[in-house]
Amino acid sequence: MKTATSSSDGQIVEGDAGAVLLTAAGQVGVHEGRDHGHWNNIQRYSDEVPGLKWSQGQAWCATFVSWVAMRAGSASLFPRTASCATGVAWFRERGRFSEYPAVGAQVFYGPGGSEHTGVVERYDDTHIYTVEGNTNVNGSSEGDGVYRRVRERRSIRVYGYGYPDYPGGIDSADPSWPPPAPVPHPDGLEPFPGAQWFHTAPRSPVVTAMGRRLVAEGAAVYEDGPGPRWTDADRRSYANFQRKIGYRGSDADGWPGPVSWTKLRVPRT
Repeated sequence: MKTATSSSDGQIVEGDAGAVLLTAAGQVGVHEGRDHGHWNNIQRYSDEVPGLKWSQGQAWCATFVSWVAMRAGSASLFPRTASCATGVAWFRERGRFSEYPAVGAQVFYGPGGSEHTGVVERYDDTHIYTVEGNTNVNGSSEGDGVYRRVRERRSIRVYGYGYPDYPGGIDSADPSWPPPAPVPHPDGLEPFPGAQWFHTAPRSPVVTAMGRRLVAEGAAVYEDGPGPRWTDADRRSYANFQRKIGYRGSDADGWPGPVSWTKLRVPRT
């Protein structure tokens, strides 16, 4: 599975999952305003989304997703609303709602999906990894900003997922959903094997080829290698490469994605 799609030259394509996730991630750390020692739900997103200025001062998780979609060039693929319940209905009407997570999907929480929402960056067998507005990481019921969250896939609070109609499809855990179209890649280069593949600690000549490219790029920290087994040294080396090509902060996490992979130009094995 992959975390985003990209063009063959490694550029994020406006309107695809990669653009949505990059836009959402760029807001992590943004906070709403404060009044008399309390967070007040006053934030930039309501004012900047046409038609949602009225929602200023109210719960803004759905407004945040609408803003992300608009800024990423995907406005027509997401509901423009400040209401989570309206968002669920929007996807259901289009036959694009599922109980399974997908990369770039809009996740909905609570009874009927009416309580909270965010965007799925990636998923594994047990968790979803999201970017959410009007939330926190301190356990309080009072949301205050945009955060990355890790949530149990099978939690009763997770209601379901809306699937935007991305160009090329969507990478979904739903067995009934068609797989995404392959991402084009230049001849002679190894196609991106999918973000989740690296989380399985694979043993493959692809990992060796990747490591050799990291050495060539001056990003490697190997004491022994590179070799065919994905290790922490590979991840630290890859994080160095991500920083070299301009990734910052938590975006340089060492996990390969399709854009950085294309830029690394790993030869076909």
